[in-house]
Formats: sequence, C-alpha cells, structure tokens
Amino acid sequence: MTTGYEMLKEPAAFIAFLFTLLLPIFVGFYAMRRTRTEEDFFVGGRAMDKITVALSAVSSGRSSWLVLAVSGMAYKMGTAAVWAVVGYITAEMLQFVYMGIRMRRFSEKFNVITVPDFYEARFRDTAKIVRLVVSIIIVIFLTSYVGAQFNAGAKTLSASLGISIFWGLMISVFMIVIYMVLGGFVAVAYNDVIRAVIMIIGLTVLPVVAVAHVGGVGMILDTLHALDPKLVDPWAFGAGVVIGFLGIGLGSPGQPHILVRYMSIDDPDRLRQSTVIGTFWNVVMAWGAVFIGLAGRAMYPDVAALPNESAEMIYPLLSAQFFNPVIYGILMGGIFAAILSTADSQLLVVSSTIVKDFYQEIIRKGEPLAEEVALRISRITVFVIGILAAIMAYFAKEIIFWFVLFAWGGLGASIGPTLILSLYWKRTTKWGVVAGMVVGTLTTIIWKLYLKASTGIYELVPAFAFALLATIVVSLLTKPPEDVEEIMKAMK
Repeated sequence: MTTGYEMLKEPAAFIAFLFTLLLPIFVGFYAMRRTRTEEDFFVGGRAMDKITVALSAVSSGRSSWLVLAVSGMAYKMGTAAVWAVVGYITAEMLQFVYMGIRMRRFSEKFNVITVPDFYEARFRDTAKIVRLVVSIIIVIFLTSYVGAQFNAGAKTLSASLGISIFWGLMISVFMIVIYMVLGGFVAVAYNDVIRAVIMIIGLTVLPVVAVAHVGGVGMILDTLHALDPKLVDPWAFGAGVVIGFLGIGLGSPGQPHILVRYMSIDDPDRLRQSTVIGTFWNVVMAWGAVFIGLAGRAMYPDVAALPNESAEMIYPLLSAQFFNPVIYGILMGGIFAAILSTADSQLLVVSSTIVKDFYQEIIRKGEPLAEEVALRISRITVFVIGILAAIMAYFAKEIIFWFVLFAWGGLGASIGPTLILSLYWKRTTKWGVVAGMVVGTLTTIIWKLYLKASTGIYELVPAFAFALLATIVVSLLTKPPEDVEEIMKAMK
C-alpha cells in the first residue's frame, strides 16, 4: 500500500508539486507593482476586492489544521468532529458583518493599518499604553506561531521529498520571505486566494469521490456504527468536549492576521458579500474535511493501516488512491501552501507591529517617515523576522511550542473581548482594555497548565469570559475619551 508520498517520485506529480511551490514567487513579482506605500504593504492600500478578502480571510485562518487535523479528527472521533468547525464558522460569519464593517470604516477615518493602531485611535491613548500592551502580546504569540508553521512546513517537505528537516526549513523560509518582501499584503492576499482554490478542490472533489467509493453516506454511517456506535453520535464525548470545540470560535475575533483582512477591502459595504462567499466556502471545506475522515475510517478501520499509523495521513493517502499524479502533486503542494497561508499572514502582522507600532509610534513618537523609507524598513523587517522565526524553529522548538500552546487562546482571550467591546460599547476605556488583555492572557496560561485536565474545559472559554468581565468592570471605574460619541459615529 502506498503511503501517498511515494507518488511524488513520479515526474508528473513532482513537477505539479514544484509548480505549486514556485507559483507564489511569481505572484510576488506581480504584486510588487501594486506595492508603493506602507499602507499598500500592510493592508493592500485598502483596495482589495470582495472575493480576494473573503478567500484570503478563510485561507489565512485555516492553515493545514483543516486539511490534516480535522480530517484526522473525524477519522478518530467520527461525527463528533463536526463541533470543531461549527464554532469558528459561526464566529467568522459574524465577524465579517458586525466587526469587519465597523473596523473598516473606522480604519479609513483615522488612518488605521494595524490592530494596535485601532486601539490607540479608539481610546485617544497618547501615552501609547494600550498600543504597547497589545503589541507585546501580538509579537510574542505570532512570532512563535510563525516559527511553528515553518517547522510544520519543514516536516511536510521532509516527508514529501525525502530531504532533511534543515533543508525543508530553508526552502519554507525562502519561499515565503521572497514573495512577502516583494509584494507585502497584496502578494499574501493573492497567494491566499490561490491556496484557497487548491484547498477547495481537495476538500470538495476528494470527499465526493471517497464517499461514492464506499457506497454513499448511508453506507459510511452503517459501517462506522458497526465499528463503534460512538462514531455516529455527535454527542458521544459529552457536553464538555462540545463546549470546548465550540469555544475554538471564540479565538477568531482575536486573530490580528484575520482582522486586517477586513481593513483591506475597497468598500466596507462589500464585506456583506464577502461574508456570503467566505462562509459558503468555510462550510463546504469544513464538511469536506469531516467526510474525508469518515469515509477514510470506513475504508481503513484500523489506524495501523495508515502511513505512520497517523489519522492525519488519511488525506494524503486517499489523494494518492483516487487522483492521478498531476492532481495529487498539486494537492500535496496545497498542504504545504496551506501552512504558508497562515505563516505569511502572521509574519506580516508581526512585521507591521514592529515597524508601525514599536518603531514609528513608540520609538519615534509618531514622527512620520518618507513613504519609500517606511516601505524599505517594512521589507527589511519582514526578512529579519522571517529569519529569526526560522532560527527559533530549528534551535528553540521547545520555547516555540510552549508559546504556541497558548497562542490561539491567548490572542482570542486578550484581543477578542476587548475589541468587541471597543467596537460596540462606548463606555469602554483604555484601562478596561488593558485589564481585559492581561486577565485574558493570564487566565489562558493558568487554566491550560493547572485546570484544563481536571475540568475538561478548553482554556479559551473561561479566559474569554473573565477578560470580558474584567474589561467591563474596570471600564465602569474609569473614564472613556471625551469625544467618544464622535469616535463611535466613525464606525457607523
């Protein structure tokens, strides 16, 4: 039985795989022509169309988690895996309409291009306290995230091409840094669209073929029920697991690399159309991943039959079984591309935070830079942070993965509640936001380390709630900006 990776040794599969890897660099050269200012580099000049924004937001938020982890989860858990996707789909649908439009309008009114920019403008924080706090949180968590994505990319290339982890890492870093330095946000967004299309093909065609091969959905469910009745019971693992899975969605409002997509669209009113496009494909791809896992379990009941005895290998295995070498090569390149689609977005946010929020606003105290100088510094920063993340990925894996354990929850709990209140509650204050961010981050870490095992509750759920409460309580004890009515009006 093929492991799936052997097929890449066939010339047609390898060429298709290589084409998928190199395509982003050509996109970077194309995007370079549209990247002339710092605003172009970090938010695409606020000129991205509705389809690009929709697919870029969907792609940058998924990584290889959807392709490999969710399909593997469905293989192991059965239909209960559906709860892992319901939370983030619902959250991102609401974000597009309710948070995205308000952020986009506010960002143009106050020339905001980063999430820390938003907080400073929203609270008239001339002391730059909120900017500093949120910038530190973003840089620590997202730099670790980028390092982890590089590590995952290195492992994917190592397993696919039979090369060492080191050379897999070098290729990953080279691929992503080159096109980002060239084209910034525009290159990232356009590449995200290409990757989304590849993911859509893999997560629509493959499950249909696999389900038909088994004999239909009914046959799959009957087979799974015969193996273990829990596999066809969505509630089999209890309310705690369901709440935890749904809680994954609470992290979405706090992910800066998703939030900046909303600020990049050419017309805020078109975000409603982006909502329909993004949500439709979110649902289709999520169900596709789930059915790949379910069909795979019906076909290969024993995990020992899978490559490396890993449930996450069900996607590559079925791809090798049902597709010709060219399609297979593209889909395997798509796994690598899915990893990069998150890494490049996160790397861009870290770079914008360092250049715009730390250097320009805090160190230079807001003194403007010439556009060509700001653009040059931005490109250099992307390169340097990319190399730093690669070094961390190779030499400091333990540190990276320790931070990554808390990254999704930490960002979701620290930024999510404070951002929602900042957008909709005029009584929110900067000290309330600082309190919410600190409480959200600390609760995530403490709950993960000491309480998750005993309670069975995903740390983001209590951390989000406590951060929300802390923001409200402290805001009620402190004063909002004097011109808060004007500020809130800018979002409508």
